[in-house]
Parts: sequence; C-alpha cells; structure tokens
Amino acid sequence: MGKLTVNVDGGARGNPGPAAIGVVVRNDDGAIVEAVGETIGRTTNNVAEYRALLRGIELASAHGADEVELIGDSELIVRQIEGRYKVKHADMKELHAKAKKMLAGFDSWSIRHVKRAQNSDADKLVNEALDNA
Repeated sequence: MGKLTVNVDGGARGNPGPAAIGVVVRNDDGAIVEAVGETIGRTTNNVAEYRALLRGIELASAHGADEVELIGDSELIVRQIEGRYKVKHADMKELHAKAKKMLAGFDSWSIRHVKRAQNSDADKLVNEALDNA
C-alpha cells in the first residue's frame, strides 16, 4: 500500500484516572483514512500514550502499510521507542517491547515528537472520548 502517517495521543484525567486514546491515520495525500477515539478504562497518562501508539501501529498494519511514520506529543514515549530514553517501569517495558515487535513488521518506520498543538486531531479525539464516557 505504501506509507501511512499516524498521529497518536493518549491521556488520563487524573494520573491514574479515566483514560482514552486518539489515533488519526493519513495517506500520502494527507487524507484521513481512519480516525479512532476510544476510552481504555482507568490508567496513567504514559500507559494511555503507549496504548494509543499500539493502536496506531495496528491500524497502519490493518490498512496494509509497508511504511509508517508515527507522530506523537509524548516526548517520553517517542524517545523510548527511538532508544534514546531507558524504559524503567515494568508496565511500560511490556508495552515498549510489544510496540517494537509490531514495528518490525514494516519495511520501514519512523517516529517523531511534536508539540501538542501539532497533534490536535488526535488530542481532540482523546478529549471527545473522555467527555462522552
């Protein structure tokens, strides 16, 4: 299929608290292929960010991408996937390992950190899911 760009965001109200994820998948033309906003129960912000990343990878794969660019506003998660930050927390280690294993299925992948304002589509889906829960 080619390359897909995936914006991901996760958030919790309270830490831990009610949490949700937002994922926006775009094709090469920038058109939205799929957008998902859903609650994921009670967890921490960082776990929610990882759950959004995993869902984004899953959707890119389901749409047949052989190349994926992931974009997120969590510096911690992006830097951990890049290998620049260590993963210390046990729950995070499991999620990190799963993400890396899933990414290995693509011909190529990249991940990029952006400010929240540049990730507004995914952020909006998180907040809408929490507001409607």
